[in-house]
Amino acid sequence: MSELTHFDAQGQAHMVDVSAKPATTRVAVAQGRIVMLPQTLALIANGQAGKGDVLGVARIAAIQGAKRTADLIPLCHPLALSKVAVEFELENTPPSVICRATVQTVGPTGVEMEALTAVQVGLLTVYDMCKAADKGMVITDVALLEKQGGRSGHWQRSPA
Repeated sequence: MSELTHFDAQGQAHMVDVSAKPATTRVAVAQGRIVMLPQTLALIANGQAGKGDVLGVARIAAIQGAKRTADLIPLCHPLALSKVAVEFELENTPPSVICRATVQTVGPTGVEMEALTAVQVGLLTVYDMCKAADKGMVITDVALLEKQGGRSGHWQRSPA
C-alpha cells in the first residue's frame, strides 16, 4: 500500500504540495445507485414526481457537487474542471437509479474525489426529490470505476 500523503512527518494532516507535479489530462469515473420501491422508480420514469424532473435536477446537482468538492472535502485541491458528464440509468431489478459521473481536468492532481462527490450529490438529490414517496431508499455501491492520468497511470476496478 502507498504511503498516506495527507499527513506530514509529525502525523498532522496537511494539503499535499502538488506544485512540482506535471499537469496531465486526468479522468475519473465513479458510479453508485439508489435502491427504491418499484412505485418510486415508476414515478421517476414517468416524470410524475411531485417536485419535478428528478433526473434533470439530480444531473445539475451532481455537476455542482463535482465543482464544489474542495469546499466539502477539507484537503482536496480546488480544481479547474474541464468536463463533468453525468448519466442515469433506471433498473427494474432491484428497482434503482444508477448514477455514473465522468470528470476531467488538466492539472497536477486527479479528479477521483470530484467524480465520487458528483455521484453522491446526484443520488442524494434523487432521495430529496422522492423522499415524500419513499423514505426507505438506500444509497449503495458508490465506487471509483476508473482513473486515468498522473504518475500512477491508468487504473480500472476489476469486475466483481
